[in-house]
Amino acid sequence: MTSPILIACGHGTRSAEGRATMSGVVDELRAATGLDVREAYVDVHGPDLADVVAEVPHGDGVSAIVVPLLLAGGYHVYVDIANAVADRADVLSAHALGPDGRLLDIVHQRLEEAGVPEDATVVLAAAGSSDPRSQADTAAAAELLRQRWGGPVRVGFAAGLKPSVADAVADARVNGEDGVVAVASYLLAPGLFQRRLEEAGADFVTPPLAPHPTLLEIVADRFADVLQP
Repeated sequence: MTSPILIACGHGTRSAEGRATMSGVVDELRAATGLDVREAYVDVHGPDLADVVAEVPHGDGVSAIVVPLLLAGGYHVYVDIANAVADRADVLSAHALGPDGRLLDIVHQRLEEAGVPEDATVVLAAAGSSDPRSQADTAAAAELLRQRWGGPVRVGFAAGLKPSVADAVADARVNGEDGVVAVASYLLAPGLFQRRLEEAGADFVTPPLAPHPTLLEIVADRFADVLQP
């Protein structure tokens, strides 16, 4: 029996480095899973998800599964991706990558690699979304990080929501939370949002989560979850 196609669907970015990072994740997925992995995006640039879905041959079973390369659910998952597969009963969609404790393991690893003191205040920096489901996923991610980190953990957003990452850093300093403040990137790839984190005034800023082998594991699990009876 032929395995379904895995459509790895990211948000999209104008950053050349960010695009290269996401394309690299797709290449790594192909090598790690042996599946037919196709790249798609919901915004900014192509290949457009709807076009990629349209190119999938029709089948009697599951022809393809869209796995969001997104850290939280929200509009892109529940509207953009859902609409792209709505007319294809043989193309299914998976959950977003987060919240998942393994993502926060990567965040924790990045903090350790950067040499952040274990009692420092950490601002978990997410992209930001007006969708309450995405906000709930980010809050859950922050709680997972609190279980792993010795100091205070706050949440800041790169766009759209308050507090901004810069405001969260400033608030932590006003409250005197041990003096050292680190921004932990909860983004997948470099780009405009990562630059905003680097300009937020923290003592440390960690790099995005990709590339990392654990991401491939999570994507493969989301793909497999859809196939479970």
